[in-house]
Amino acid sequence: MIAGAGEFAASVLAPLQEAGDREGARLVDGEVRLPAGFAEAYRAFVDAGWVTAEAPISAGGDGLPGSVRAGLGEIWNASNAAFALCWLLTAGQIHALDAAASDALRETYLTKLVSGEWTGTMNLTEPDAGTDLGAIRTMATPREDGSYAIRGQKIFITWGDHDVAENIVHLVLARTPGAPDGAKGLSLFVAPRVLVNPDGSLGARNAVTTVALEHKLGIHGSPTCVLSYEDATGYLVGELGGGLAGMFVMMNSARIGMGFQATGIADRALQQAQAYAADRIQGRVLGRDGVAPIAEHPDVRRLLLSMRSDVFAMRALGVYVADLFDRAESDPALLPLAEFFVPILKGWATENAVALTSDAIQVHGGMGFIEETGVAQHYRDARIMPIYEGTTAIQSNDLIGRKVIRNQGATAAELFAQVEQTVADLRAVAGAADAGATGAGTTGAGTTSAVAGRAADRLERAAASARRATADLIGFADSPRDAHAVSVPYLMLLGVLAGGWMHGLAVVAVAAHEAPAAEDAGRLTLADFYGAHHLPRVHALAETVASGETA
Repeated sequence: MIAGAGEFAASVLAPLQEAGDREGARLVDGEVRLPAGFAEAYRAFVDAGWVTAEAPISAGGDGLPGSVRAGLGEIWNASNAAFALCWLLTAGQIHALDAAASDALRETYLTKLVSGEWTGTMNLTEPDAGTDLGAIRTMATPREDGSYAIRGQKIFITWGDHDVAENIVHLVLARTPGAPDGAKGLSLFVAPRVLVNPDGSLGARNAVTTVALEHKLGIHGSPTCVLSYEDATGYLVGELGGGLAGMFVMMNSARIGMGFQATGIADRALQQAQAYAADRIQGRVLGRDGVAPIAEHPDVRRLLLSMRSDVFAMRALGVYVADLFDRAESDPALLPLAEFFVPILKGWATENAVALTSDAIQVHGGMGFIEETGVAQHYRDARIMPIYEGTTAIQSNDLIGRKVIRNQGATAAELFAQVEQTVADLRAVAGAADAGATGAGTTGAGTTSAVAGRAADRLERAAASARRATADLIGFADSPRDAHAVSVPYLMLLGVLAGGWMHGLAVVAVAAHEAPAAEDAGRLTLADFYGAHHLPRVHALAETVASGETA
């Protein structure tokens, strides 16, 4: 399925990426028009069964495993991130409605979303309510027929209007008359762009108007809308006052999807940088005779290895977290660890993507700063990712507040214990070679056993620094400003550690192969590089965490 997705993305989605960036979404007479080819690509995406395949079985989909969906999410975003955002938001709404919607709403809306006939959005932000959702002022007034009249304005609505599907289902946070102030007064509503008749056919246009399109740094093919609700018809999802709980289901899904998106964009930039470096001839290459491409320059080689090792770590962590949520369905004891990783995956991967796409520009040199090479688009598209679906600071506040300090680091300790088990496994690989067994392959850095020995030492030291940093963070419980001042460094520390753990697991897997696989030597090289160049950042970040608020 992943191979098939790759073929589909390469032939249908990727050719639209650059043109979609140049043309962008346009607002024409109050209606959004997407770049040429997007509507046909969306229809092909639906007809090929990708929407239904990825939707959960409980919602009427095929329920592909999370590990497969992680791979698919990366592919869709590597090929065309602006296009992929449509499915990412629809997928999140499917999860939210599956968790909280009544049977009537499921029949009317969820079925059409799962089939791909309609798309979904998330309507949270308002001009005066961004991070502080408790400041939302959109009102939903009950009507005698059980529906609600929604009035207010929402901004930054991704794919809030378009011309690729016949209907758009908006999931809207609003407060009802008499509801308490703050987040506890928010409820969740479905408000379709086009009203649905009792027989399921489409009726009149709902009172939702697209006021404007935002002019953005990147993802130009993805329409970011300002929507005005003028007594639009909406229907309650779940219980009154339960809006944030319902919306968090969608937000969690989107945050995990951001991890896949970050990996996809970073890998696309890496592929382009590698191709350019392999062809570009410039200057005498130190230690090489004759003509050699810039990929052989020591620092360019370092940049490419750095990018490759980070992308592997991001990909592996995304697959691991997606699979962990799957396993948690039958073993609820795994759920706290799965949820622990959500802000880490979202925050660390998206911050990495910005750095990696910048590195891709650096590999291109001056040509990377020129739009015609296309590499600048990856950087522009990636820059929004650490911001939307909750900034990195929002992710880190969630991490330390709800998932570390609240349980005195119990879930973090579980992670460290698993990392330390991998250290023991790596030492067993190294010890087996010392006892006379042969390694499963070699790299420029040595045998599998040699790489395993170095990985064990580095990962053990990093885990110890992470334990100390966690204890320091918990020690700030009586001075919350200290803890929150270093929450982002702590999140990044855990992300870097998790990346090293993923590489450690890869080395153990390579050692278990009876015969070397084609990719084994490359994986050992990347693991060795990550341990030497990236994992030491854990120690520096631990020093930062220990400092607390210094200004």
